[in-house]
Amino acid sequence: MGKLPLRARLATTVAGAAGRFSRLSGRGDGSVIGGVVGLRMEPDLLRLLAADRQIVLVTGTNGKTTTTRLITAALGALGQEVASNAFGANMEAGLISALGRLPDAPFAVLEVDERHLPAIIRATGPRVIALLNLSRDQMDRAAEIWLVARRWREALAQAPECHVVANADDPLIAWAAAMARRVTWVAAGQRWHEDSWCCPECGSHLRRDDLGWRCGECSFARPATRWVLDDGSSDLRGGAGVKGAVVDSGGRVRELALTLPGRANRANAVIALAVAQIFGVDMDQALPLLRGVTSVAGRYTQIERGGRTLRLLLAKNPAGWLEAFDVLARPPTPVLLAVNAQGPDGRDTSWLWDVDYRVLRGRQVLVTGERRLDLAVRLEADQVPFDLVDSVDDAVDRVPPGGLDVIANYTAFQHIRTTLGRAV
Repeated sequence: MGKLPLRARLATTVAGAAGRFSRLSGRGDGSVIGGVVGLRMEPDLLRLLAADRQIVLVTGTNGKTTTTRLITAALGALGQEVASNAFGANMEAGLISALGRLPDAPFAVLEVDERHLPAIIRATGPRVIALLNLSRDQMDRAAEIWLVARRWREALAQAPECHVVANADDPLIAWAAAMARRVTWVAAGQRWHEDSWCCPECGSHLRRDDLGWRCGECSFARPATRWVLDDGSSDLRGGAGVKGAVVDSGGRVRELALTLPGRANRANAVIALAVAQIFGVDMDQALPLLRGVTSVAGRYTQIERGGRTLRLLLAKNPAGWLEAFDVLARPPTPVLLAVNAQGPDGRDTSWLWDVDYRVLRGRQVLVTGERRLDLAVRLEADQVPFDLVDSVDDAVDRVPPGGLDVIANYTAFQHIRTTLGRAV
């Protein structure tokens, strides 16, 4: 803090006070308003707060908040403070708030909105950037994903000191990261293929097989990987693969055994382990810390309410809903689906038609949220029986004692968290 210019120190102090007031007044968690106030006092505050720190930027359409949390946990092995925007405030104001809360932390792990990555790279000079995936999301306000990938590609070409950790199984990520000077390629998987059928290099059709993907017309192909998530389909030990195992850059195999559920979180964990290794954190040091992460900004939290155990799942786009369905309780328990269409969600709900809801057949399905009728029409098209409910408490009253999975998009999720007592 003492290294900052006077105006920046004053801006950071006032920003921190604004954030604390927001939390104490119940208006929010203070992760944005403080940064907004600080920026008005010192427009260059992000660059000044980022100076002399070792920074990790994490971006992608899905998994940013969870991967940020896992990397932060892994870097805890270094025994020093790590600043992070743990609640997902991932634009400039949110990053300023995160850095301002721990102005002397030598490390920072920051989730970054996809559209803002080039500007944040220029402002923070990160040591590492983790690239997760790219798929359609909030098309009414976000840029087309090929344009996002092109902007990343140009930004990474101008950041020669940065080390990129990238998911080799996503063709758009591979194309964007290919311009970086140093890349650690991770076989993290890609279940959602609907946004990556064409080669970003020449536009031809991409071919997929057990070895990955490649273009049928040009030389663009999946790069060789140094880290691998084994989902049980590969033969890593001379026998059947171990579901949820990781192979590090030296060929060592370890079971992940995460508390967080689902394949998507195992993929996030492998990315986190690859990032941690760059900072000198060994996989055997990092894994126990990753296993200790039980929830992320309310996601996967279990709450007792009215004799039912609610589990909260966030899904903001088609790829996210696919992963949420992967972790639904078995045998089938009731599920509450909640959809809003406010600014942070995107106003356009046409993406609901890209989600295959037939997997919900055989479950008791309840639907709420501001756009519940849009979702109801979509469920009718997939012949999924459902009941409309007014709130999460209405849903609790309609299901038998036991479990209730809740899948909600962003503002619907936050509303439900508030209703349930702001569980984290």
